[in-house]
Amino acid sequence: MAGFRQPLTVSPEEFAQWIQEALAGLPAPFASLADEVSIVVEEEPSAEVLQEFELESEDDLLGLYQGVSIDETSFFQPAGELPARVAIYRGPILRLCRTKDEVIHEVRDTVVHELGHHIGLGDEDMPY
Repeated sequence: MAGFRQPLTVSPEEFAQWIQEALAGLPAPFASLADEVSIVVEEEPSAEVLQEFELESEDDLLGLYQGVSIDETSFFQPAGELPARVAIYRGPILRLCRTKDEVIHEVRDTVVHELGHHIGLGDEDMPY
């Protein structure tokens, strides 16, 4: 079959380690803000998430920030809101990348991108 290639084989532990390395490489002020966010690895975005964002393929989403960005929080925020959360989608990243170096780079970019949403940056304002 032309154009078909096997996705990279990367263990969940190795993938999680690259996320930790991406977090460790953040500048100090940004890193302290990351402490406020729960970062989880999920294999794929859910059908509900794909539908909410009107995406046709799970490969169209590498990560997702869910929560209230710090520029929108206030003392008067209603109680009981879930903490901010970033999901990094392992499957789409592994299918996108051809080498482990590409995966490491994409994981870093996705972590930075999603944490950028936590501080209120829009997609067009991201630092890369």
